[in-house]
Amino acid sequence: MDRLRAMELFLSVSQTKSFSGTARQFGISATAVSRAITEFENTLNVKLLLRSTRQVVLTESGQEYAQQLEGLLWNIHEVHRSITEIRAAPKGVLRVHSRMMFGLRVLPPLIALFREKYPDIHIELILSETPVDLRRNQIDIDFRISPPAEAGIKRRRLFRSERYLVASPKYLAHHPAPQQPSDIPAHECLAYMKPGEQYAWHFCRTLGKDIETVHFRPRHMSNNGMALLELARLGEGIALLDDYTVHHDLLQGSLVRLLPGIHVTNTTFEEGVYATILDTPMMPTKIRLFLDCVAERVSGESLRFSAAQACAGLVGAKQSA
Repeated sequence: MDRLRAMELFLSVSQTKSFSGTARQFGISATAVSRAITEFENTLNVKLLLRSTRQVVLTESGQEYAQQLEGLLWNIHEVHRSITEIRAAPKGVLRVHSRMMFGLRVLPPLIALFREKYPDIHIELILSETPVDLRRNQIDIDFRISPPAEAGIKRRRLFRSERYLVASPKYLAHHPAPQQPSDIPAHECLAYMKPGEQYAWHFCRTLGKDIETVHFRPRHMSNNGMALLELARLGEGIALLDDYTVHHDLLQGSLVRLLPGIHVTNTTFEEGVYATILDTPMMPTKIRLFLDCVAERVSGESLRFSAAQACAGLVGAKQSA
């Protein structure tokens, strides 16, 4: 019996709940699938599936085994793929997920630069404001703004950042700037959309100590940081945004930082940009190459405020060449 193939067949049936669907996927008959899984159950001396004419149901043992198999088989395939990549030129599809602001302001020019070096690696860039399950969503790299908490994940912090309260001169011409956190509820605030009806920003003078939470009613809300940035530029209110995303606006004077002596966040004070990948025995070559390309240009404190501007400069240089 091919034990690895039996594992693959069982995992597929556990996900599709269909012998015929698995048979089509592997190019064999449904009878062959059923026979292989029955032999596998006999070898394990454990019942994994309950079969009927209408449905396939996993036993409790089958559910636990399928959950463990998913990660195990993924690692086996990744090791095989990594070994193959070592002997060949880097190629294939690299699926990258990112938060909107970093994905729009920083990644596109780096992808263009990366393509010049590795033309056979094709990038699929997916943008959203929520973290993804790397294995289930088949994502190779996820750029997040907070450290990952789930097991089986490795992280690489590109840089640490803070969040700034900002408003435009147009807004401040009609609304006196807040002098302390308790002034915030009296202002027009632009909030990042979150579940529930409570909106609050957290303040502290010493990082992580004596935190003061201030609740407010937002003037506008959005699940997109770029939208909040543009609303702030238009004078619609006070926004809370990552420092590197507003650095250029602050230098130009299109935005003004408020309460500069106080740390502020809407989540935690451990913000930054983290490249998140699955913790596998071997890192695929294409992932390592792309992470190195990004880190070389945006990683570390020295490049913290120039990430978006430096990458924009790469585009300008590329277009004028």
